[in-house]
Amino acid sequence: MPVLWPQCSNCRAFLSEDELNQSEPRPCPACKTPILVDFFPAYFRPPAVGQVGERLVLEDEASCFYHPEKRAAQHCAACGRFLCSLCDCELQSQHYCPNCLETGRVKGRIRNLENQRIRYDQVALSLAILPIITVYFTLATAPLVLYLVCRHWKSPLSLVHRSRWRFVVAAIIALLQIAGWGVVMYFIVQSLRSANG
Repeated sequence: MPVLWPQCSNCRAFLSEDELNQSEPRPCPACKTPILVDFFPAYFRPPAVGQVGERLVLEDEASCFYHPEKRAAQHCAACGRFLCSLCDCELQSQHYCPNCLETGRVKGRIRNLENQRIRYDQVALSLAILPIITVYFTLATAPLVLYLVCRHWKSPLSLVHRSRWRFVVAAIIALLQIAGWGVVMYFIVQSLRSANG
């Protein structure tokens, strides 16, 4: 039983597993107040027990780099050091030592260990909107926005689910800016022709 068991918010009576994760509110067994409680199923699972690592039996066996008295079970995919089962960190069928896993997380060397992303949709939208304050910058940023939209349309947007509406809005604003510059250039050319002509 987990340390903090779910209770009724009205009378503080403990709830059974049958009253949890239901689609409709159910009455509390003690005070009959309708309650709806959702818990992750993993909350009720016992914690996973880690491996201890076997001691070396023979002198010629490979030992762990971090624990010389333990028998090596794997080798690190990044640095090649031998690891006991205690130090072995498995990530998508690859085995890493704790040091390489931390270095890979900090420096981004391990591709599968992703903890942040550049949100190109947000960058494109900001590049489309912010230069409007100083109109002259839009001459440079509008094509850059269109490049970002085309280049990163299929890039993962964020670690959480997001839609691509920012890309669409950024592309529309950039196209309007380019069209505006086209109209301005047209009138400049026309005024120069009429002045010369």
